[in-house]
Amino acid sequence: MLKKYTLKTTKRDDMIDVSNEVQAFITECGIQEGIALIYCPHTTAGVTINENADPDVKKDLLRRLDEQYPWNHTLDLHMEGNTAAHLKSSTVGASQQVIIHKGSLILGTWQGVYFCEFDGPRERQYFIKLDVDR
Repeated sequence: MLKKYTLKTTKRDDMIDVSNEVQAFITECGIQEGIALIYCPHTTAGVTINENADPDVKKDLLRRLDEQYPWNHTLDLHMEGNTAAHLKSSTVGASQQVIIHKGSLILGTWQGVYFCEFDGPRERQYFIKLDVDR
């Protein structure tokens, strides 16, 4: 099963928790056992799993990525001027896989699945693919 989602980001850099959307799709499909793949088809955005309890973790992650990949670098050649967003996307990655067991995502107590925007605000898509254990 595959489902496409659209979201509108509001900041240049942001981490948007999509865990509830993933879980809702699992419930909608009636999946009890399998794998959920969350995939981002953009070169300046990504998907990660990280803490969803303390909002400062997101702020710290985004700040540290900015420190590693400054938005304006005199040696960057990419004409769009968003090389930092491409680097952040490559660092975070385009997808995550999560185990589904007894109808629920297996995430740690403090974990959430995040869509990561690095070149917003924009309208973005991501996909959830569910593979069922047979």
